[in-house]
Amino acid sequence: MSSLGELIDLFSKLPSLGPRSARRIVLHILKHKDIIIPSIISTMEKLRSELILCETCGNVDLETPCMICKNSKRMNGKICVVEDIGDLWAIEKSNAFNGKYHVLGGVLSAMDGVGPDDLNIKSLVDRLKNDKITELIIATNSTTEGQITGQYLAELCLGHGVLITKLAQGIPIGGELDLLDYNTMSTAFSSRLEIKKTI
Repeated sequence: MSSLGELIDLFSKLPSLGPRSARRIVLHILKHKDIIIPSIISTMEKLRSELILCETCGNVDLETPCMICKNSKRMNGKICVVEDIGDLWAIEKSNAFNGKYHVLGGVLSAMDGVGPDDLNIKSLVDRLKNDKITELIIATNSTTEGQITGQYLAELCLGHGVLITKLAQGIPIGGELDLLDYNTMSTAFSSRLEIKKTI
């Protein structure tokens, strides 16, 4: 396979991109290769050398704790649990939440061999034990895996004397947070529900 084919194949493996979209991107890059390629290389090198995961919440930033965790104007007692960094960014963009976050780094999935030990769950339990948390907001996606993960977290954290809620109205079954508009996200936060233990 040529280097051009390899690049198209690489782009086609990115989320939401198929072979046709990847081909268009690569052709656009080639058309402006003297400007775009050096810029991409420089930016990717900076990302690789400068970005790190926040040791507190799992967000990506230039430092740890990240800017959100260090922000004294945010509500320390509320933690919003999300699957991925993209979900955190979507919530931040909506301005629907002003607390802190916890990024799981994925969802539980027996099919993919992803169990609790593969996710950023232990540090969440540590935060509940050591920080003065009053509410844990489960904001996993409304997919089957997201709901299973949310229920697992809720039952795991119920014994810590913390109010556990989940996002409510406005999120369709199978929907993903980074695809929601501001009004839907805002409604989901304002209408969140308490999670109670199942029998």
